[in-house]
Amino acid sequence: MFLYTLDNKRYHTLNYFFREKFHSKVFKVALNAGFSCPNYQTGGCIYCNHGSGNHYENIDLVSQFYLVKEPLEKKWPNAKYIAYFQANTNTYAPVEVLKEKYEKALHIPNVIGLDIATRSDALSDEVLDYLEELNKRTFLMVELGLQSMHEKTLKFINRGHDLKNFEEAVKRLKKRNIFVVVHIINGLPGETKEMMIDTVKYLNSLGIDGIKIHMLYISHDTPLAHMYEKNPFSLLTKDEYIDIVCEELEYLDPKIVVMRITGDPLKEELVAPSWLLKKFCVLNDIDKEMKKRDIYQGDKINPS
Repeated sequence: MFLYTLDNKRYHTLNYFFREKFHSKVFKVALNAGFSCPNYQTGGCIYCNHGSGNHYENIDLVSQFYLVKEPLEKKWPNAKYIAYFQANTNTYAPVEVLKEKYEKALHIPNVIGLDIATRSDALSDEVLDYLEELNKRTFLMVELGLQSMHEKTLKFINRGHDLKNFEEAVKRLKKRNIFVVVHIINGLPGETKEMMIDTVKYLNSLGIDGIKIHMLYISHDTPLAHMYEKNPFSLLTKDEYIDIVCEELEYLDPKIVVMRITGDPLKEELVAPSWLLKKFCVLNDIDKEMKKRDIYQGDKINPS
């Protein structure tokens, strides 16, 4: 059995990480704190429909929390929670605003930490100093979107920052002993399987703590959707995606927590590919393929 799992998975699961750290069932509660994004000024990333979780944008944070928590609490009455600031760029505001929102979440009973999704170009020294202070008194995760290590891809998707900016942000966070999670996307136009695997190898070298692996999907009313409508391009099939993920996991440091391993689009927002709507089928098929190949996370990392 793989060391970092309680679920017969062959990769380092978030469930294992939380159980080992908190000795409890832990859930992340996604929140929309009403932040914007610096990249919207230039149109935003081409695949972005302006932030996950926007359906809560007119509800206060505490009410949002209890709306999500209620069904979970019925099944796991003794669970603990992490307030997940998910929608848009959650450090894109003055520190006084960040403090008001983060501290409000931390005062909710059974909230044991914060997960803050942001961008590498929205981390001022003042914000980092506050995050460092937060990290000393609660469990803190900071999520950064990278999507790809390849500069050509970053420019094509209008990411709004380069690789150097991202790398510096990771170093500054790690210098403060903050848990860093990085998002990547498989299937970006122009990228080969080898390029996607290179992104995983690169992240190993930065000493990150967690990773979220996404499949590129096309949402309505995005620049990518307009491109697709004018000139349809090839998207990864489910089998291609599973093959790439399995090999990426073989190259991924086993200590890195795999916090997401597929995309999770809303049906009403999705243009393509439709196979992503069957999330649990994708997860199960990844498990089956890893078992068939008899592989585990980190198998292809050369010993030092």
